[in-house]
Amino acid sequence: MLITAPLRRRDFRLLWTGMAVSLLGDGIFIVAVAWQAYAISDHPSALAYVGVATSVPQLVFLLVGGAVSDRLSRRTVLFWADIVRALAVGALAVVVAGRSARLYELCLAGAVIGTATAFASPSFDALVPQLVPGPELVQANAIEQFARPFALQLAGPAVGGVAVALLRPWGAFALDATSFVFSALCVRRMAAIDGYRVATGPSHGVGLGQEAGAGHRASLRREVGEGLRYVRSQVWLWGTFLSATFTYLLFIGPTQVLLPYIVRNSLHQGASTYGVVLAAGGVGALVGAVFSGYRPHPRRPMPWIYGWWTLATLAVAGYGLATSSWGLAGAAVVVNGAEAAGTVVWATVKQRRVVNSMLGRVSSIDWAISTALLPLSYALTAPVAEVLGVRSTLVGVGVLGAIVTAGFLLLPGMRAGDLVMADANASTFSTSA
Repeated sequence: MLITAPLRRRDFRLLWTGMAVSLLGDGIFIVAVAWQAYAISDHPSALAYVGVATSVPQLVFLLVGGAVSDRLSRRTVLFWADIVRALAVGALAVVVAGRSARLYELCLAGAVIGTATAFASPSFDALVPQLVPGPELVQANAIEQFARPFALQLAGPAVGGVAVALLRPWGAFALDATSFVFSALCVRRMAAIDGYRVATGPSHGVGLGQEAGAGHRASLRREVGEGLRYVRSQVWLWGTFLSATFTYLLFIGPTQVLLPYIVRNSLHQGASTYGVVLAAGGVGALVGAVFSGYRPHPRRPMPWIYGWWTLATLAVAGYGLATSSWGLAGAAVVVNGAEAAGTVVWATVKQRRVVNSMLGRVSSIDWAISTALLPLSYALTAPVAEVLGVRSTLVGVGVLGAIVTAGFLLLPGMRAGDLVMADANASTFSTSA
């Protein structure tokens, strides 16, 4: 089956057109916010503060976002999440253009973006199986792993580097805000597809706002609890979520904070060079996504997934060993290519094995557990780098992260699930898409 098969479906095409442009804006934002933060304070802690401010509210609201995505129209949730993020980044562009921005303003914008993303991410993950049939999910996820790095890591940072140089950071922020508006318009044009509303029981004629609100909150808590119990019963789910928790703790903060620091202060290069390094990672991710999308789905997917993810984490050490921009770019190719090769299969396994009425909550729990220690990762990066050195920190987290990732594959029952690949969502595809 051609990798482009899902794009024949109008709603999936609209979803990914908007998402690709939005991700392009995110890639621009990555470069702009890094350069703006280091312009305020040329120390790793500056960008680390922004990372903490973005990740904490995202973590806090993810479980609620997952329950909401299973209760309400996922299309509507995505639309308003895009609108909120457009307003936040647009306001930041105005602030940066009008006067010297302060670090707390970057953090405030990051907090709003993180909150909106907590609702958007699980809604997007759960919406995809409603737009394409089960046999096309591998191709749909390959398109995601192709479009995401192309926009977020290749084209976005490349445009971001040029935008920061020509338009200054405020102009780059304005471009990102525009991308969210475009995404919202694309989502708005999609056919109305309801989320899987969970039955909340008879109302018994309750008409008082206070009682109805209390019932709604109780129902929301119950739905979140159902999702948590389901994840706890599946080793392949909670084991993978925990693996990501500790792996992300080790390398997300260091790579996000220290990589631009090396480009700026060790290689003495500008934003365009940082954009090129990230773009090289995007190329690697494209190759990994196409590779996994075209080959048959592995019979034993968990060893396949963990093998590629272990390689990706180990390659983070290459950032610390590289002494030139080309060395950083080479490491980025391996990191992102291996991650994409595993993620295409992981997303497909999750979408096939988890019934769609539960998928929004499971996706939000995935995001919540996986990113639970991200604030700590950002917070620890600067002090650890002060003690060990920037390059030694990157080498250490790469090696340790690879050991942790591979170790979780040895959990009892982790690989037993490879024998069961029934499609739980064979009938959830909406033919109106």
